[in-house]
Amino acid sequence: VLFRSMIQSLLSLSLLFLVFISANGYAQDAAKRDPQQMHRLHNDPKAYMKALEDPKRDEYQKPHEVLAALNIKPGETIADIGAGTGYFTFRLAHHVGGKGKVYAVDVSADMIRHINRRIRETKSVNVVSILADLDDPLLPDQSIHRFFICDVWHHVENQTKYLSLMKKMLKPGGEIVMIDFHKKELPFGPPLQMKIAREDLIKQMEVNGFRLSKEHTFLPHQYFLVFMAK
Repeated sequence: VLFRSMIQSLLSLSLLFLVFISANGYAQDAAKRDPQQMHRLHNDPKAYMKALEDPKRDEYQKPHEVLAALNIKPGETIADIGAGTGYFTFRLAHHVGGKGKVYAVDVSADMIRHINRRIRETKSVNVVSILADLDDPLLPDQSIHRFFICDVWHHVENQTKYLSLMKKMLKPGGEIVMIDFHKKELPFGPPLQMKIAREDLIKQMEVNGFRLSKEHTFLPHQYFLVFMAK
């Protein structure tokens, strides 16, 4: 009985883990796939990572425009939450420069290993990978200028706890950048029931001590919101 209970617990944790890391799988992959196809993709790390880096993603994600809108200053410390294969991580690192730092935070060991290889290949000196907990980015208090969270927030299970931790980890005047899919049928992104409506996210942030400070509307399928602590 004890053995069966332990197996059931391990299976539950594994399912939770897959749900969280699938944020990148559903959101960043430009191909439209049914749940069975996504399940097979998650079991093939090489195919999964290739899907995350699909060049077609640039058409709707507009990474250059996103970075221009952020107006990143050299020397900033940014945490890329749910960094995946580093789609935004290494772009952010270019903008913060040699005196800045980008934490590539993910709960998937496969993704962190992939990022570590990219760090070695690109000889990046300002990217630090963090294998995080499901409900904790494991970063020092008052160390982050901006949290960058793209296509991931709708998969965080304990969002209230996560916001509380991020608030402690932000430097004074720091920001939380939230990019996610509008809650409607779209050619990309997670299933409709998993999405968080823009208005609901703003309410959630306000309840947890943040206020909307900026909004950009140029992304075709996603909202792009910037929050600061009240």
